[in-house]
Amino acid sequence: MNRRLPSLIYHIGPPLALFALVTVGWHVATRVYQTKKYLLPGPLDVCQAAVNRIDDLARATLLTGMEAGCGFGLSLVVGTLLACVFSQSRIIRSSVYPYAIFLQTVPIVAIAPLIVIWFGTGFRSVVLVSFIISVFPVLTNATSGLIHIDPDLLDLFRLNRASRLQVLWKLRIPHAVPNIITGARTASGVAVIGSIVGEFFAGYGNNHFGLGYFIMHTSKQLKTDLLFASVLASTLLGILIFSATNLAGAAILRRWYDQPATGW
Repeated sequence: MNRRLPSLIYHIGPPLALFALVTVGWHVATRVYQTKKYLLPGPLDVCQAAVNRIDDLARATLLTGMEAGCGFGLSLVVGTLLACVFSQSRIIRSSVYPYAIFLQTVPIVAIAPLIVIWFGTGFRSVVLVSFIISVFPVLTNATSGLIHIDPDLLDLFRLNRASRLQVLWKLRIPHAVPNIITGARTASGVAVIGSIVGEFFAGYGNNHFGLGYFIMHTSKQLKTDLLFASVLASTLLGILIFSATNLAGAAILRRWYDQPATGW
C-alpha cells in the first residue's frame, strides 16, 4: 500500500497540477479581460451552472453512458467474432474487410441521418451509431493478433493433428488477447464520441436527453456556461469508461498469462 501511494501520486499528480494551472489561468483571463459570459464564462460560472442543473446533467450523463456502454459492448463482441471468422479464411477476409474499412472512412454524419430514417430516433439508433464508430478498432486489432502467429507454433499444432477449432481456441485467441484489449481501449473512447454524435441526430424529447442533445441545445441558446459543463461531463464520462476498460484489460492480461499451461 505504501509503495502504491507514491506511484499513484506520480501518475495523477502532474495532470491534476496542469488542470489546476489551466483553471487558474482561465479564471484570471476572464477577470482581466472582462469577457462576456456567452463568449467565455469563467470556471466559477461553469461550476454554478453545473450545480443549478446537476439533476439534468446527471441524467444526461447516465443515458449517454448507457448508450456508449452498449455500443462498446456490441462492438467488442461483434468485432472479435468477425475477427475469428477472418482468421479462418483469407478469401472471406479479403472480401469483407474492405466494407469494414468503408464504414470507418465514411463520415458518421453522413450515415447517422440514414440510421434515423431506418430505425427512428431514440436509444437504439444512438447505440447503433456508437457501434459503427467503435467496432473498427476492435476488428483490426483482433484480426492482426489472430492471423500473425509464429509459423513454428502452427506447425506444432498441425503435427499434433489439432482441429481448426483447437487452433483457434488454444493458439490464436490466447495470442490475440493483448491485441483485443488494445482495440477495446481505443473503442471505449470513441464509443462515447459515437453516442454523443448519435444524439445530435437521434436525440430525445425535452424530458429525456443525453449529453449530445444537451450540448446541441445549450449551444443554440448561447448558454455557454452549461455548454462548458456538458463538455466537461462528456470528458469525465470518456475518462471513466476508458479507465474501467484499462483496469479490466490489465486484470485480464495478468490472470491470462499467469495461468499454467494445459494439455490438449
